[in-house]
Amino acid sequence: MRTFSLLKNLPIYDEHSAEVIGRVADLCITSDGKVNALIMKGKGLFERDRVVPIQSISAIGDDGVMVSNVQMLEHLDHEADTPTYFLHTHHGLFRKPLLSAEGQKLGLLEDVYFTEELGTIIGYEVTDGFFADITEGKKVVKTEKPLKIGEDVIVVDV
Repeated sequence: MRTFSLLKNLPIYDEHSAEVIGRVADLCITSDGKVNALIMKGKGLFERDRVVPIQSISAIGDDGVMVSNVQMLEHLDHEADTPTYFLHTHHGLFRKPLLSAEGQKLGLLEDVYFTEELGTIIGYEVTDGFFADITEGKKVVKTEKPLKIGEDVIVVDV
């Protein structure tokens, strides 16, 4: 089980050439609550963001992400057929209000917990603000049911 905050800015390596090909910039999340890819910032000044599908990742370690098939990497397509959400970039889900299906505000989305093998999100870390985090700590909302992502809020069935 990992959180995205532990992955952010980790180098991404080509397993075959042992070269750094970029760094982890964001997560792609499907509407049914699965991580289907990582977003990679390229090394060069003119490199565009690229999508690293979960299937192309052979290992995620504390110090880097290993990619077994660099041919699976593709440029980020904002006009994709299936709805894809991002945690931080492109009007992401970060700091968006998280509500229960009963209408109770759970907090603001801060991070996600997921299994790196399957890409399944198993929990959401929420915050009530800086002072509440210091006094009470951050909360983790665990659910296996898919999210309902709206323009203003995220609804989760707890």
